[in-house]
Amino acid sequence: MHSLRARLVAALLALFALVGVVVGVVTAIELHAFLLHRLDVQLASSRDRFAGALAGPLAGSRPASNDRRGGFLGTPGQSVDTLGARIVDGRVTQGGVLDRSGTPEQLSSSEAAALVALPVDGRPRSLRVGSEDYRVVAVRAGDGDVLVTGLPLAGLDETVTRLITVEVIVIGFALVFTGIVGAAIVRLTLRPLTRVAWTAGRVAELPLDRGEVALAERVPEADTDPRTEVGQVGLALNRLLGHVGAALEARQASETRLRRFVADASHELRTPLAAIRGYAELTRRSAEPVPPEIARMLARVESQTERMTTLVEDLMLLARLDAGRPLGREPVDLSRLVIDAMSDAHAVSPDHHWQLIAPDEEVTVTGDAAGLAQVVANLLANTRTHTPAGTTVAVTLTPVDGQVNLSVVDDGPGVPPDLLPHVFERFARGDSSRSRANGSTGLGLSIVDAVVAAHRGSVDVTSVPGRTAFTVRLPIRS
Repeated sequence: MHSLRARLVAALLALFALVGVVVGVVTAIELHAFLLHRLDVQLASSRDRFAGALAGPLAGSRPASNDRRGGFLGTPGQSVDTLGARIVDGRVTQGGVLDRSGTPEQLSSSEAAALVALPVDGRPRSLRVGSEDYRVVAVRAGDGDVLVTGLPLAGLDETVTRLITVEVIVIGFALVFTGIVGAAIVRLTLRPLTRVAWTAGRVAELPLDRGEVALAERVPEADTDPRTEVGQVGLALNRLLGHVGAALEARQASETRLRRFVADASHELRTPLAAIRGYAELTRRSAEPVPPEIARMLARVESQTERMTTLVEDLMLLARLDAGRPLGREPVDLSRLVIDAMSDAHAVSPDHHWQLIAPDEEVTVTGDAAGLAQVVANLLANTRTHTPAGTTVAVTLTPVDGQVNLSVVDDGPGVPPDLLPHVFERFARGDSSRSRANGSTGLGLSIVDAVVAAHRGSVDVTSVPGRTAFTVRLPIRS
């Protein structure tokens, strides 16, 4: 699809070309008709001169051929290349074409036959005589003979052809000139619309989905004149940007209040959770015997307290990341983090088959050691939690093109297709395997995504039954 500017210029050139062709055709037709009419007038005069010559000494003589002066063709006033013929009893007795010396050139038998076939009605018509086109007329003289008079069409055709050639050249140059000037005019006219498009483009590049957004872009006041079409578009865009800016500010205020509430609530919950866990442990360690049923309930209290504590810690970490608090910026040996995380995962879940593929030299990145350790731990915990015993989990660490790729691949059942686009969202769970019963809070992968993004990296997932791969990409420390 071509731009509006190109389409306008093309439409202008097409319209100009159409008008030029119409004017050229009409002009050529009218000129041809005018010249033909004038030639018919000249033909009538020539015919009258021939008729007058027949009324003189030649009228009753009927010479069998042209004399030296051309017979009736030599009548004063006849122009060069005039054709004349006298037909008696269906046979040309006199005829020829006057040359520059006034002497008639004899007609060939085919030319004479063409003249004999002419209708004798006094109406001029075009006829091919030999290799030339003529405008001819046949009349019957007073003595019953037929007099044919003709004038050449070559001059008329040459004039019309010359006119058409000049028109084509002029229209061609005019189209080029119109294209250049029209493109400049259209570009100048559409410049306000271009500025409106630039404003819309700059707004489209802003990250409006999260965080605080300062939507200060506006169409310049000069391009918001409501009396023009472009001004109406610019004015409407400014009103739209104003509404969007107000909505983003309201969203940001709501998110800020929510993050503050989550952070405050998480902070306040840590103390009572620690107290509940401590009292449960003290009760189980009491010197007095604890009934088995009470001991089981206390164990459940401790288990749920640990789970709640983990959830609170995750919420606090996400709140800090959402608030944009800077992470640590120090050299981190990612190889060591992966090895330690693999050892912990093997100890917690020995029924999985753990494989590590890493280079011999250490792979160092710049970032927060605790955050990156949690990224690796969460990826391994996610795989361990949502795959059955006997699953093979391969962790690969590969430096490539200034970055390091950390891949966690398992041969488990895979992520459900409807869940796959949402795995990095908070509290995302499947209907069965990803349930609260297996200890998942739904925040592990969202923490991975947030921490990796804070390190200017990326994380993605691909999954089909039998192969699920999480890949983290981080810049290598230079």
